[in-house]
Amino acid sequence: MSITAAIVLYAVIWFMTMFVTLPVRLRTQGDEGEVVPGTHAGAPANFRVKRTMLIVTGIATVLWIIIAGIILSGWITVEDLDWFNRYEAPAEPL
Repeated sequence: MSITAAIVLYAVIWFMTMFVTLPVRLRTQGDEGEVVPGTHAGAPANFRVKRTMLIVTGIATVLWIIIAGIILSGWITVEDLDWFNRYEAPAEPL
């Protein structure tokens, strides 16, 4: 895995984790009964960005280590995911 692939993998995992984590334990202004004029009742009441980003970064890092380890170990390869036999493995060097 190249450095670019590792960074892209981490970014994808981080954003997926963020979108899964955002609605967890969300309290809206409508739930709290204190809707600020000009905002939607579904807007977060007291959203803590720093705490959420720290949680997301921790979870994403653990997931990235696990997934990168599986990829680098060769336990799962491209050939394992090629169900339609479209991938031609490079020739072995002599």
